[in-house]
Order: sequence, then C-alpha cells, then structure tokens
Amino acid sequence: MLTMKGKYGIKALIHLARLEPGQVQQSTAIAAANGIPKKFLDTILADLRQAGLIDTRKGRSGGYQLARPADTISVAQILRVIDGPIAPISCVSKTAYRKCHDCPTQDACKIRLLMLDVRDAMLAILEHRTLRDLCASVVLTRQVTGEDQAAKA
Repeated sequence: MLTMKGKYGIKALIHLARLEPGQVQQSTAIAAANGIPKKFLDTILADLRQAGLIDTRKGRSGGYQLARPADTISVAQILRVIDGPIAPISCVSKTAYRKCHDCPTQDACKIRLLMLDVRDAMLAILEHRTLRDLCASVVLTRQVTGEDQAAKA
C-alpha cells in the first residue's frame, strides 16, 4: 500500500521534475502547490536528499532541485527511499528479505508463491516508470480532462 509519505514524496519530485533545468524551488512553495504539510515535506525532502535524488542550494535564493535527470529516477527508487522495501510480505522482498517464522518450507508455501507474482507485477510497473513518465502522464491527463469538460459544455 502506498503511504501518505510515499505519495507526498512522489508529488514533490514531480513538482521538481517540472522545473526548468537549474531552477530551484523552496519547500514552502512545493508544500503549498501540492497540499503537503510543510513540516512533513521537510522530513521527506531530507530523506530524498540523503539518498541522492535531490540537491539543495543554500541561501536566500536557495531551494531544491533534482540531482539527476527525471528520466533516470524510477518510482521504485523513490518508494524504496521513502517507504522501504516494495514487497507485500517480507519473505519475497528483494532488498529486505526475511524468512517467515511460520513456514517450514518457503519453496512450497502457496502464499509466498502468490506474493512473488504480486511483487513481480508491481515491480514491472514501478521500476520502469520514471519521473519523466509521470510528468508526461499528468500533462496528458490534464489535456484529456480539459477536452472532456469542453465537450460536455
């Protein structure tokens, strides 16, 4: 399940990805534009900075910007930084595997086999969608919505 922290992190990074190269944005503006509590956003931005996904510029004209191009940052990378492993249960995690205490043989566990398929399906999407893809889909969605509203009028 996507946490609010994960959702807000993705929203903040989409916001930064839509800036012009070299442009920075202060956390106050990011929070206001995306309906994110500023104090919560500051914690999220600190995690993203520590992971190397964003950079900061200090000073009066400072703010945040992406550390890498938007097409090199996957949604899976973002969610792992913010929410941790992307797996429905720990025994199928790629990055934080833990054996279940109630399964004598995990290779025969029907639940684990099902959750492996779930994990793989999620990762097939999340590892291949980038911030650039999300920015493009936001624009496309807004265009379609606007055209739909115009057609209804």
